[in-house]
Amino acid sequence: MYLEDRTVRLQLWDTAGQERFRSLIPSYIRDSSVAVIVYDVASRQTFLNTSRWIEEVRSERGSDVIVVLVGNKTDLVDKRQVSTEEGEAKSKELNVMFIEASAKAGFNIKALFRKIAAALPGMETLSSTKQEDMVDVNLRSSASHDSQPQSGGCAC
Repeated sequence: MYLEDRTVRLQLWDTAGQERFRSLIPSYIRDSSVAVIVYDVASRQTFLNTSRWIEEVRSERGSDVIVVLVGNKTDLVDKRQVSTEEGEAKSKELNVMFIEASAKAGFNIKALFRKIAAALPGMETLSSTKQEDMVDVNLRSSASHDSQPQSGGCAC
């Protein structure tokens, strides 16, 4: 990605928390600069599991890794079980970065990657994590829930 006048190469590995990848996760963590721990805002259990994932990252990498806690699926307004305030409080308690997003709707995805890139060593002077660069998402409950993805959206 391009961030101001610099090119930042991000290599992403997604294990989706699946147990079949459990044995591979430590080797991914060991070589990583950033760990993105994602929970579903519509599932309290996924939120509760984040502490374990963050512990695992820190036990493998110590404080040499940037950790970002991401509350995903903010588009599921009617099903929300974890408030933004709870996510923020946990991120402060665990001393990690925090953002909410919706991968399906594309809300705050670019902002998430900008935030990650700007937090990498040597990128501290960049201004791309300023508040004016963040996307404010105000989702309202809708009576009709369209199961079809919008143009370019994900239906998974």
